[in-house]
Amino acid sequence: MMDMTAEEKSVMQKHVAYWAPYVNDGTVIVLGPVMDPKGGYGIAIVRVDNDEHLQQLLTNDPANGMNSYECYPMRAVTKQ
Repeated sequence: MMDMTAEEKSVMQKHVAYWAPYVNDGTVIVLGPVMDPKGGYGIAIVRVDNDEHLQQLLTNDPANGMNSYECYPMRAVTKQ
C-alpha cells in the first residue's frame, strides 16, 4: 500500500470511486484499508441479495485483476 506505482495508485483511486455509490446507498456497510503489519489489504462488508449480485460488483471493480478477493457469507446481528 505504501509503495504503489503511479499506475497502481490510479487504479486504486478508480476502485475507491467505483465503490463510493454503493457505500452511499447502503450496499456496502464497511469498506476500507487494513493496516496489517504483515502487508496491507482492504476489507468490505456488503449487503447483497445473492451471489450473482456480489460477483457482478466484483467483476466491474476497476481493481479486479490487481486485487484478489475472498468472499465469505456472514450472519450479522443488528440493532433494530
